[in-house]
Amino acid sequence: MNLIDLEKKINSELTTKINKTEIKYNQIYVEIDKDDLIDVVLFIKTNKYTKFRQLIDITVVDYPEQTQRFKVVYLFLSHEFNQRMILSYFINENEVISSLTSIFPSANWMEREVFDMYGVNFKDHPDLRRILTDYGFEGHPLRKDFPLTGHTEVRYNEEQKKVISEPVKLEQNFRNFDYESPWEGTQYIKEQTNNNDKKD
Repeated sequence: MNLIDLEKKINSELTTKINKTEIKYNQIYVEIDKDDLIDVVLFIKTNKYTKFRQLIDITVVDYPEQTQRFKVVYLFLSHEFNQRMILSYFINENEVISSLTSIFPSANWMEREVFDMYGVNFKDHPDLRRILTDYGFEGHPLRKDFPLTGHTEVRYNEEQKKVISEPVKLEQNFRNFDYESPWEGTQYIKEQTNNNDKKD
């Protein structure tokens, strides 16, 4: 089944559950509502015309200026038909969404990563805790309102002989910024060159 036929099949079988479909970059893009996630995923995994039996990834895109801040994106692969599907929907900041771990056990770590990086919560997840950041970490690093430098830094303290966590300090005392073009030469080199020329 080619992508055009696949798109027609999905739209005819899941009429009310599909908001929009589109074929781009030799892949099918499907937009749904969050409440229809389980029904749609069960269909695309088990139907003989789709057979999207591998969950490749789960990720989120952050749009802080929008009412529905997060776009949740799922990537599926059908080995039998060599086709890819990108399934997505929008949610508000504090909404709780369904976990896919009962359908795709591999979703376990992917959903933990989304929870850790973006703060999106999944209901019925067997072990929803941070996976990439440290214990006691505050905030979610991939949100667009999270500072690039972070809030805390971890370093080894020679006096205490252990690793400590402390607020970020950006020390710039010993940095000498020279914004002149390197082709023109920096100011202190020019001054030295001029002084040497005068001595000769």
